[in-house]
Amino acid sequence: MHRYLATRHTADALSAGPARRLLCFHHAGAGAMTFAGWSRRVGAGVTVLPVRLPGRESLLREPPFTDADRLVEELTEDLGPLLDVPYAFYGHSLGALVAHRLALHLVAAGRRPPEVVLVGACPAPHLPSRLLEAAALPGVTDEELVGLLADDDSVPELLLGRPEWLRATLPTLRADLRLARGLRSARTGPLPCPLWAFAGRDDRMVGVSEVRAWERCTSSRFHFRTMPGAHFFVRGRELPLAVGAALHAEMPLPQVG
Repeated sequence: MHRYLATRHTADALSAGPARRLLCFHHAGAGAMTFAGWSRRVGAGVTVLPVRLPGRESLLREPPFTDADRLVEELTEDLGPLLDVPYAFYGHSLGALVAHRLALHLVAAGRRPPEVVLVGACPAPHLPSRLLEAAALPGVTDEELVGLLADDDSVPELLLGRPEWLRATLPTLRADLRLARGLRSARTGPLPCPLWAFAGRDDRMVGVSEVRAWERCTSSRFHFRTMPGAHFFVRGRELPLAVGAALHAEMPLPQVG
């Protein structure tokens, strides 16, 4: 049993599913439900495996990760047995940093690397992050933190209308931002696999040029695309379709016959 995998049907998907696996890493303050519906939209021939970090959803009672080294060690141990067939990572915002750091860790450990790493809505790790710098300032209140995250679609209206729910998510969000700072602090080399980066056209948190700068993070092919929406365009229909197209380009199914 893989404790960080979210899907209730993981065993069935892995036993009967295709050889290509897509592991998805959510953004700060969120959970694996971010990728609800992706299995249908990514397309046939790919098993979508959302990864859920502690401190949310079914792992709500577990303390969130804040140490980047511990994160990659535990994810490697838990997910490693799944990485014996062609696989890819997609990470959104914080998840992009998780996917990048985990891929580098696997390469350094001599494990099979991902066929492709896909990232979205995140400044390249060698760049400063305006959001993380502002959130790390001493004395930032909950209201100020929510204000930093305010975007056209960043904080759902349902949460804004239920302040008690919003307050309950903020400790995990703060822990996730601390984790993100740790993930960005490591000095790393380029990945040996192709890398695709996606930016939101209306994203006020992360500029297009900051996402395009991921080009420096691979020694292989780099592809860049803009997507409709603001910072959380991961919730839209277009991104999983684009990710599916990228996977079919980078990880074609073998011809039968």
